[in-house]
Amino acid sequence: MNASSPQASAKPLTGWRVLVPRGGPWGDGVAATLRRQGATPVIAPLINFAPTNDQATLDEALADLAAGVFDWLTVTSATTVDVLYAYRAVIPAKTKIAAVGETTAAALLAVGYRVDLVPDRDNSAAGMAEQLIALEPEPRDVLTLRSEIAKPVLTRMLMEAGHRVRSVVAYRTVGVPVTDRIATDVRSGRINAILVTSGSVAEQVREQFPEIPRTTVVAAIGPRTAKDAKRAGLPVDVVAETQTVDALIDAVGRFALPHAIDEFAPSTDALRRIQP
Repeated sequence: MNASSPQASAKPLTGWRVLVPRGGPWGDGVAATLRRQGATPVIAPLINFAPTNDQATLDEALADLAAGVFDWLTVTSATTVDVLYAYRAVIPAKTKIAAVGETTAAALLAVGYRVDLVPDRDNSAAGMAEQLIALEPEPRDVLTLRSEIAKPVLTRMLMEAGHRVRSVVAYRTVGVPVTDRIATDVRSGRINAILVTSGSVAEQVREQFPEIPRTTVVAAIGPRTAKDAKRAGLPVDVVAETQTVDALIDAVGRFALPHAIDEFAPSTDALRRIQP
């Protein structure tokens, strides 16, 4: 895929169809941003959460959260936000909220929660732990909500620093099959770009769309997601400069629309992918 020259248009994505891999308030917000850029968003949630196998423990943790037991709540994925929203979790004003990155922070804000901390540089569990430890030299009560498959890096680092941590599995990640129409649109190239916002999304993109045309832009929201995508066998054309939705969409805007004249006609250009 060849990058385009800087575009003078106020709507650089006019004519593009962009697959948004998550639904809900976050997906709606991304879709609105894409429309402002001239694109047609196609919301196709590729992942969702399934109930934890230990519901009683989660219920107890959320009740204690509402009661103000915790000084901090750490949120390491947008899916965790989906869980909080689904359970109508109450987070008291005294409890501060740490989000692992801008995507997670945006998801929190989209459903009405606030964000008190986003790591400045390293948008990872380790980066979050390091910054929180620097901010809180005294022991604090921390609730870490995580997926079934998440490594306990955050919990371990916080506990080693002397904090009292309750680590609770909040959900299991499951894939959501797309409709036949969307699968066909991806395979035919009618979808011009696919946004990849997490390793779990990358795995589903690879699994559900085994034949992605070379003209389709696959955009990852950050280096960590790009690395996870590569591990899943998914080629990535471009990586956002910062881990934000705006940067991700801007990254897509660097490319020329392959089917600018007729999006259904096969491209006549010999386009090559940018190697990650």
